[in-house]
Amino acid sequence: MSVIGPAIRIEGLTKRYGSGDTAVDALRNVDMSIDPGEVVGLIGPSGSGKSTLLKCLGAVIEPTKGKISLSGQPIYDSDAGGWQSRDLHALRRDRIGFIFQAPYLIPFLNATDNVALLPMLAGNSNASARQRAGELLQALQVAHRASAAVSQLSGGEQQRIAIARALANQPPVILADEPTAPLDSERALNVIHILNQMAQQYQTAIIIVTHDEKIIPTFKRLYRIVDGRTHEEAGEGRVV
Repeated sequence: MSVIGPAIRIEGLTKRYGSGDTAVDALRNVDMSIDPGEVVGLIGPSGSGKSTLLKCLGAVIEPTKGKISLSGQPIYDSDAGGWQSRDLHALRRDRIGFIFQAPYLIPFLNATDNVALLPMLAGNSNASARQRAGELLQALQVAHRASAAVSQLSGGEQQRIAIARALANQPPVILADEPTAPLDSERALNVIHILNQMAQQYQTAIIIVTHDEKIIPTFKRLYRIVDGRTHEEAGEGRVV
């Protein structure tokens, strides 16, 4: 996918909970820009606003003010009335991939069907959705497990299937929330290696929220969030 300009642009994003004397600003005038093919870490202490930022980006909660654009197209603009899409479910399905700490695969579907489900829900034929799933499973080196039930997959295999699912509709953005938290060092670094490969191959921008000290040195660029404000930092960019 060819994208001109940032895959993600956030301008002056604020999220306020409550009102009056009890108001709390979980996000305060956040600015962020991430290019296609870039993997960026989002770090900070618990309660700093990381999850709130991810939920705003994922169109799960509505910001109080500011702007969010994906691939140059505005999806939220408080000056223009808020969400710019009438169907937030379709927005999340088609333009944003999600990876969580747990794979959350559907247990009664096999590996291929877990990946093919989203393209089918987006209106693709069964054949094209399964072809897309097969290509992703091949790229993630789990094609030999295509017909396996979820219960037959190892933890690492399940996480690869979850990554394939996130990429299934070719979204410009993937939001990953603590994707390596339950993994040992070797498997955690392997997941980051895979995400970097997929970001480059599909020109997908990936934001990874993490507390995992094992993977933080792998990021070339980091956003640290403290008290709802972000600060950009250069990372070590260690190759994995």
